[in-house]
Amino acid sequence: MSRTSIIGTGSYAPAKVLTNRDLEKRVQTSDEWIVERTGIRERRVAADDEAASDLALAAALPALELASTRADELDLIVVGTISADMPMPSCAAFLQAKLGATKAFAFDVSAACAGSIYALSIADQFIRSGTARRALVVGVEVLTRIVDWEDRNTCILFGDGAGAAVLGPSADPDRGLLSAHLHSDGRAAPMLWIPGGGSKTPLTHEGLDQKLNKVAMNGKEVFKYAVRALTDVSHEALAANGLTAAQLDHVIAHQANIRIIDAVLQRIGVPREKCWLNIEKYGNTSSASLPMSLDEANRAGKLRPGDLVLMLAIGAGLAWGGAVVRW
Repeated sequence: MSRTSIIGTGSYAPAKVLTNRDLEKRVQTSDEWIVERTGIRERRVAADDEAASDLALAAALPALELASTRADELDLIVVGTISADMPMPSCAAFLQAKLGATKAFAFDVSAACAGSIYALSIADQFIRSGTARRALVVGVEVLTRIVDWEDRNTCILFGDGAGAAVLGPSADPDRGLLSAHLHSDGRAAPMLWIPGGGSKTPLTHEGLDQKLNKVAMNGKEVFKYAVRALTDVSHEALAANGLTAAQLDHVIAHQANIRIIDAVLQRIGVPREKCWLNIEKYGNTSSASLPMSLDEANRAGKLRPGDLVLMLAIGAGLAWGGAVVRW
């Protein structure tokens, strides 16, 4: 089986910018506090007429162009999202239609902030088995529509965006996705969830009044769990490939909180300058975060052939993963 190569990347951030100063007018917080605690200075907000599939399309098109791939050449589309256009059908189905990718089968993955690394691993299986030759992986979120704008613990964190990657068989057996390592722990679900709106707690007028359809999070517990889990999966991914942290050229990490990123980098022994950071301008874009960061680093010319890249993400579930790519 051949390895899977990332042959094209793309990303999209909505035009509207919501700054920390803007948030000071909505909730009891301050720009200084947000920057110190999270590293975020601003985030993007989708326009009223933009759905998740619209953001996904805007990220997918440049990824396809960079990969010299037509939409009708795609065999597979996997979208990581928890804020799809509607409960059914999938965001991927709408994206497939908008692209005109008539040959591709398409589905969503729900792993919150880890959605894109889960989607990447799934697409890798199809490509390595020979079932698919061209796959499009997208992480997209419109989180500003599912946060409680009166909860200063969560509304300061999240933004909207999309990132995409086109995958195909690697022409070089030594390059491509070396391994991916996925984990989950449903016992930790109450740390980060949207408790209402599903079959367990269908929404009622009372539920809407209680904002059970909005993101709820125990930030302190998520922080501790994330640092431990991402550190462990980093060691796991490196060990699986006989690598040390010193051999890494880049870390592309989910941009959840700068303190989480710094703590993990310190524990695995990687300097911050090897990690692409954009949290200050986008905030936490959940499943979009990792592919958006990957695209920015790629288009900035930072990723050179042969470079070793460690990817990391963790989100609600709790679900997390790590992957090593030789670019």
